[in-house]
Amino acid sequence: MNDKALKVAKALYEKYPEEKGGLEHEGDPFKLLIMAILSAQCTDKQVNAVSKALFERFPDAVSIVESKPGELEKYIYSTGFYNSKAKSIRKCCKTLIGEFDGKIPFEMKDLLKLGGVGRKVANLIRADVFNLGGIVADTHVIRISNRLGFVNSKNPVIVEKALTPLMPVELQSGFCHRMVVFGREICRAQNPKCDTCFLLSGGLCDGVK
Repeated sequence: MNDKALKVAKALYEKYPEEKGGLEHEGDPFKLLIMAILSAQCTDKQVNAVSKALFERFPDAVSIVESKPGELEKYIYSTGFYNSKAKSIRKCCKTLIGEFDGKIPFEMKDLLKLGGVGRKVANLIRADVFNLGGIVADTHVIRISNRLGFVNSKNPVIVEKALTPLMPVELQSGFCHRMVVFGREICRAQNPKCDTCFLLSGGLCDGVK
């Protein structure tokens, strides 16, 4: 554990107590898996916008694998890169059926076998639906962790492994989701709002040099 990291996690919780991530998956691991794949180069808002119709038509892996060519693409068109995403989703669902009886696995090594799933998505699923913890090293988490001195790398795997031992697993999901909001609102990549930063005023950050 790391005292500074725990204080940062506490400060983020106090600022954003209700933040649980932007994807509206209702605790369903299959929904989160598909939505996470769709979220690449797309906003959570847009993914949420297509999800109702998408999951009414495709409630499980079997329905996707058995769908007609081009049908899935029509439902996810507005998320961008729809051909590539549809290919990843179909590959993912075939593996789910072939190796995991259609169920979402929770072990990292098994999640990484699924099409379209890297460590970022795998950690998101492990943390948000299985409560196993996991650092989702997105661009905001990487940037802010470097600024806070927790790590000196832009490599997401290095950042993940550096942050993981700094706090208990039950804090990791909320910590990452709140870092994203904090990164969008205050600790921005360009022109960070250090003058209104509660981490700086709380003595947890020295400001962006």
